[in-house]
Amino acid sequence: MVENRPPDASRRNERSRRAIHEAALALVAEVGYPRTTIEAIAARAGVGKQTIYRWWPSKADVLLEAFLGLGERTAGRSGADAAQGIPDTGDLAADLKAVLRATVDELNDPAFEAPTRALAAEGIVDPRLGAVFVEKLLDPSFELYTARLRAGQEAGQVRADIDPRTALELLVGPLTHRWLLRTLPLTHAYADAIVDHAVRGLAPRDAPVIS
Repeated sequence: MVENRPPDASRRNERSRRAIHEAALALVAEVGYPRTTIEAIAARAGVGKQTIYRWWPSKADVLLEAFLGLGERTAGRSGADAAQGIPDTGDLAADLKAVLRATVDELNDPAFEAPTRALAAEGIVDPRLGAVFVEKLLDPSFELYTARLRAGQEAGQVRADIDPRTALELLVGPLTHRWLLRTLPLTHAYADAIVDHAVRGLAPRDAPVIS
């Protein structure tokens, strides 16, 4: 005898949520953020637009959640573990270069570039979304940098009077500026140069110059 069970609403909702996430990311990459609408996302995902409005207050919120989910899935496939932080091999410059090179690769990846630009731009005009963008996406990444820089201070590689939060901005600030404004190509060589310049300024005054 076949048991008749009611549909699992949680599984159905999760499938719909995933479809909405994928639709939002695809549309932003294909037509850009301004032309991406709730109606278009709903049509691509095969759901009613009221379903989207029931779960999210705006298309920006849909995109932010979709983007965070994409980042988590990508990290899972690569075996990355944010809890482990930036590797500490004892070579501060090499460790920072490795993570900045990975950031360059991500920012140049079309799957990440379009939604990242859209969220960064929308966060400027929407303070609420901007705060969530910083809290959910930027702050966790920044904490990895500050933890590695603190370890550098403990190892005598970074001056004790350096504020790690300010120091990390010496690293990510130039990278973000070049990427946002497209002033010049974003490359591994540029990431390495940023680290070299920054580490020289962070090193104790009596430490040998790092080449």
